[in-house]
Amino acid sequence: MTKLTLTNFKIASALFIRQISGTPIPDLFGSTDGKAVGTYIEQAFNHYLSATYDYIPGNAASGIDFPDLNVDLKVTSIRQPQSSSPFRDASQKVYGLGYHLLVFTYEKSDDSATQTARLNFRDVIFVAQEKTGDYQTTYGLIGILNRNGNKDDIVAYLEERNLPLDEIGRDLLADRILQNPPQLGYLTISNALQWRLQYRRIIEIANSKTDIGVQNLLES
Repeated sequence: MTKLTLTNFKIASALFIRQISGTPIPDLFGSTDGKAVGTYIEQAFNHYLSATYDYIPGNAASGIDFPDLNVDLKVTSIRQPQSSSPFRDASQKVYGLGYHLLVFTYEKSDDSATQTARLNFRDVIFVAQEKTGDYQTTYGLIGILNRNGNKDDIVAYLEERNLPLDEIGRDLLADRILQNPPQLGYLTISNALQWRLQYRRIIEIANSKTDIGVQNLLES
């Protein structure tokens, strides 16, 4: 068995999606549950990978789908490309989620004549972990730093952005930002008990090829 690396993982992702896209799937006929679609594709992808590659699949303890590669898989409808992600701490909005994202977007249709569903996949997007911060938050912070902003400016901005932090937390994060400026992230991350991740911008960035940290693997 070949060891699964990030390079052959990306290649395999595109090959798998090309293979399964448009294939009749009886199990998903009539289903409007996005989680059911996601679970089906995740299981099919793991089955596809395990036939060729040696790797350890994710579990509840690891929190992400491919812990060896530090990658989490998200499967989402192109109509509303979003999903949830566990909240770890507020700095994830600034510095990213702490892992890479692989995002499959699909359009689902049902064929009543054959009682099957078809998933037509539109994108296979790989987002490097340093690009998984919140776009508006990182854009604003980079602007403040470029205008010679100081700690007070950053603390005020973090408060305006309503990051889930107390006064001490904002103070500590501001110090970190001054010492280690963030990269521009491309997700839209909404505050909740879990992060709500929205992917419309990464789809645009991947398809315009404006940042090597966000790739549409179907076009590689």
